[in-house]
Amino acid sequence: MILSRRAALAALAVLVSGAAAAQTPAVPVAPRPAVVAADTPKVPQKPVVVRPNGERWAQITAPAANARPASFPIGRGHSGPAVLRVQVLLDRALFSPGMIDGRWGHNTQTALFWMQVREGLPATGAVDTATLARLEALAGRPDTIVHRRELKPDEVRGPFTAIPENIYQQAKLACSCYESLTEKLTESFHVHADLLRKLNPGVKLDSLRAGDSINVPAVRPADAPAPEPVAELWVSGSGKYVHAMSAAGRILYHFPTTLGSTFDPSPRGDFAVTSVHHDPWWHYQPRLLAHVPDDRPDARIPPGPNNAVGRVWMALSAPHYGIHGTKSPETIGYATSAGCVRLTNWDALFLSRRVAPGTPVRFRDTRPPDAQPTGSPAARPDSASAPRRDTTAAPARPDSAPPKPR
Repeated sequence: MILSRRAALAALAVLVSGAAAAQTPAVPVAPRPAVVAADTPKVPQKPVVVRPNGERWAQITAPAANARPASFPIGRGHSGPAVLRVQVLLDRALFSPGMIDGRWGHNTQTALFWMQVREGLPATGAVDTATLARLEALAGRPDTIVHRRELKPDEVRGPFTAIPENIYQQAKLACSCYESLTEKLTESFHVHADLLRKLNPGVKLDSLRAGDSINVPAVRPADAPAPEPVAELWVSGSGKYVHAMSAAGRILYHFPTTLGSTFDPSPRGDFAVTSVHHDPWWHYQPRLLAHVPDDRPDARIPPGPNNAVGRVWMALSAPHYGIHGTKSPETIGYATSAGCVRLTNWDALFLSRRVAPGTPVRFRDTRPPDAQPTGSPAARPDSASAPRRDTTAAPARPDSAPPKPR
């Protein structure tokens, strides 16, 4: 979908429910000095070539994932138990690979690369024995990568709601809830539905009840302690990631992200978080959309994980821009947005609990030098009907070198 300049220059508001929203009051943004970090290498234009390791995605089982890999390096082109193990370790080490799926992709490679950079390892973007050992240490040396988990009542509790394609039907919903228990479980355990089914053959995921046990990735806990306070955020357009940085210039957290396209670029420059809103409402405004008649009525879409901005909205001092969740976690790192910074719901929530108003946000390499910012309507969807999954998202740009930190 292509939006007009008029639409791109306008804004779609994010509203906050009085009862459900946890809002941090907006505060004046005080300038802070930039974090100065040591020089870091660039992401390789041509990733390290690794030979087939004999594994296939179809070989994934809980025992296979829990067995330590015997063949190295592990990297581009691989899929199977060893890749699943690396993705879970990265998630636990706070270098998020996004949605865990057992397949090596851009998100996994970029997360691994920056873990190697921070830890002083050769930054190859592939796993050798030294990298795996360090990754296991950072992840807390878990006994199992995939473990048997007894589900708690709140983990299987609904409501579950079919999300209609029509935007005005969506506005009538009590919430933009999960559509199924399977969808809720995939977000709870950061895992693709296909992989969750593969780990639980013959199990009807939508029929599970409290007290039932299933195999799930042993991902990081939502309340994982912060190693240090977040001093600022770096957003890389070319690398498609967000880094939470310490005051000493150390990477604390890495998250894959989806950013703006050439037509609707993300901002470039230094801004700050102004407020944090959990469970935001979304204000749909047809007069701001080129493909919708202006005389169509506005609509307010209720909060929930299938809301266009997901579970949380972190407003920025760049008007109408924010960092937020998504209803389409599988697209993160592989699509484009209308200019805002999209994360998976679990990464957005994790970050939102560790930043405060006034935290600097520094955008780099987010648009070509000759592109002019068109503005990013806050929480604008990728289509008029706002389908639950982002089927109209444009392909992501090719990998390129990350920005040099300031």
